[in-house]
Amino acid sequence: MPTHDIIVIGASSGGIEALTEVVARLPEDLPAAVFVVVHVAPRSVSVLPDILNRAGPLTAVHAKDNEKIKSGRIYVAPPDFHMLIADGAVRLVRGPIENNTRPAIDPTCRTAARSYGPRVVGVILSGALDDGAAGLHAIKERGGVAVVQDPADALFPDMPQNALDAAAVDHILPKARIAALLDRLAREPVEAARIAVPEELQKETEIEAMDMKIPDDDKPGKPSVYGCPDCGGVLWEIQDDELLRFRCRVGHAYSSEGLLAAQTEGLDSALWTAYRALQENASLARRLAERAKNSGQKKLIVDRFEERAQSAAEHAETVKQLLLNDKLSAPVDRIEQRE
Repeated sequence: MPTHDIIVIGASSGGIEALTEVVARLPEDLPAAVFVVVHVAPRSVSVLPDILNRAGPLTAVHAKDNEKIKSGRIYVAPPDFHMLIADGAVRLVRGPIENNTRPAIDPTCRTAARSYGPRVVGVILSGALDDGAAGLHAIKERGGVAVVQDPADALFPDMPQNALDAAAVDHILPKARIAALLDRLAREPVEAARIAVPEELQKETEIEAMDMKIPDDDKPGKPSVYGCPDCGGVLWEIQDDELLRFRCRVGHAYSSEGLLAAQTEGLDSALWTAYRALQENASLARRLAERAKNSGQKKLIVDRFEERAQSAAEHAETVKQLLLNDKLSAPVDRIEQRE
């Protein structure tokens, strides 16, 4: 009988410490392949495989496209690529960002769930926001095992806590105990019956693999009233039990918190653009007023330019106060505490 031989570990802020400890405690003869996704900047140089190689006995490498999956190896998602798990091989796709990042945890979890069903173990470690929550839900939907670092043990508890809220998690453990659990699961036979791939999961994994053959009227979910922060297209609303998510026509995907964060960032950028434009407008109007005055033009023309400058300066000050109000970008929980 097969075992839980596909392990997906996702981490973000504060997750390297937890991940290093987990890897350090894994045995050399682990009968499973481990897939690691950590949020990294698109153009950064990732040294995570080197860190993991120094931490424990398993060989860690950046995954390569179409690389055959081997037990006892750690595959790390390289910067700017989603790592997808197909039957027997790893796929790297520079597809649309998910949850404001690439690589993202959810695509790896979802494709693993589709390909390997109950053989998959999903692990969510320390991180901000909620990438990995939908992926863990998909793993559970296919009969896999969900493991979450105890939020009280995490440097950043948001990702573990959101995963707990989104999926029926099987194990909640401090980082020091996760490796022993993974070793045990990797040696236990999988007795659960194979569960059919849900239609919505199949559609989403095809989108993540950049298969654009799905017609618009067959997209997962239903059209929402929101626009995609990345491309401006209509977002489709996807409901996974209590978990609300969004995906656009070309594949950009967001959790509800991720969409709020992207909208807030876009609002901040738009306000700074407006502030700059208003300041420039006021400056130009003052210059034109001075020029009209020096050239002896009618007072009516000079006054018109000066009024324009004053109006633009006042509007710029209003926008400035909005930018200085940190509630625009503060986390919801911090706003509630201050209220």
